[in-house]
Amino acid sequence: MPDTATSSRTAARALSAFPPACSSYAEITELRSRDPEAVARALGARRRRPSFLPPDGRLMLVAADHPARGALAAQGRPTAMHSRSDMLDRLRTALARPGVDGLLATADIAEDLLLLGALEDKIVVASMNRGGLAGSSFELDDRMTGFDVAGVVAARFDAGKMLNRIDLEDPGTVAMLETAGRTVTELARARVVAMLEPFLSRRIDDRVVNDLSPDAVIKSVHIAQGLGATSAYTWLKLPVVAEMERVMDATTLPTLLLGGDPSGAPEETYAAWRDALALPSVRGLVVGRTLLYPPDDDVTTAVDIAVSLVH
Repeated sequence: MPDTATSSRTAARALSAFPPACSSYAEITELRSRDPEAVARALGARRRRPSFLPPDGRLMLVAADHPARGALAAQGRPTAMHSRSDMLDRLRTALARPGVDGLLATADIAEDLLLLGALEDKIVVASMNRGGLAGSSFELDDRMTGFDVAGVVAARFDAGKMLNRIDLEDPGTVAMLETAGRTVTELARARVVAMLEPFLSRRIDDRVVNDLSPDAVIKSVHIAQGLGATSAYTWLKLPVVAEMERVMDATTLPTLLLGGDPSGAPEETYAAWRDALALPSVRGLVVGRTLLYPPDDDVTTAVDIAVSLVH
C-alpha cells in the first residue's frame, strides 16, 4: 500500500490522465478527497460502445447493486460483500474477461471502477431505486435513492434499472408503480433504456418473499411492461423459473435473465441458464453474486462459463 505522499502524487497525475490512472484504492480516495470533479471529467472522457447491443445481439452484464440495499450475503456467506476492496477486485476480474459487456451498479461502485479505468468500452446500467433495505420493515418501499434520470443522462450511461416488487396487499405498491412509470417515460424521452425487474412479493413471517411460480412471474411481467407512456426503450430483467418458455410468451420486450443467489450446484444453475437463453426474446444475462462469489472463489472460471452461454 503506498504512503500518503505517494498516493497524493499519483492521484495528482491522474487528474489530467484519462482514461484514469488510479492503480490502487488509496489513490481513488486521495483523488476523491482532493478533486471530486475528476469523476465528472472521467465520465465525459470514457470511451462508450457505439451501440447498446454487440453484433450478436446478446449481452453479458455483471451486477453489483446489492450492497446499497444492505444485501451483503452471497452463497450462504453473510459477510461476503463487507470488503469493498475485495468486491472491486472481483468486479475488475470479471469486467476484464473477454465477452463481458458491462456493469449494473450504483454510483459509488460505478465511479470507483470508472476511476480505475475498468469501464472503458463497457455498457453501464445505472441502478436507481435501492430504498427498500433488505430485512427492514419498509423493505417493499423501493424508493429512488440511487441514480435519477438526470444523473443517468449526465453520466452518459446506457440504461436505468428499477426493482419493481409488487405486493397486492400493500397499498404502498402503487406509489412505486407510479414512480417507475414516470421514470420509464422520462428515460425513454432521453432515449435511454429502462430496465425493469418485476416480482410479485409478499410478507411471510415478517420476511419479504418473491413468488417465483411461473404464473406469478407472468403476472409481474404484464404489470411491469405496461408502465410508462411508451415501452419503446423498456427491457425486462427476469428470474429463471420453471416453464420459462411459457413465461417468455408473456412479452415481446427484450429480456435479460438475472442470476440471483442460487443455493444449488453451479452445474444446475448453468443448465437452467442455457435452456432459458435459447428462447428468442431472451437477450443475455445480468449476474452478480453467482459469478462474483462462486463456491470455489474462482471468479474467472465462473465468468467464462457464463460468457460461453451468452455469446
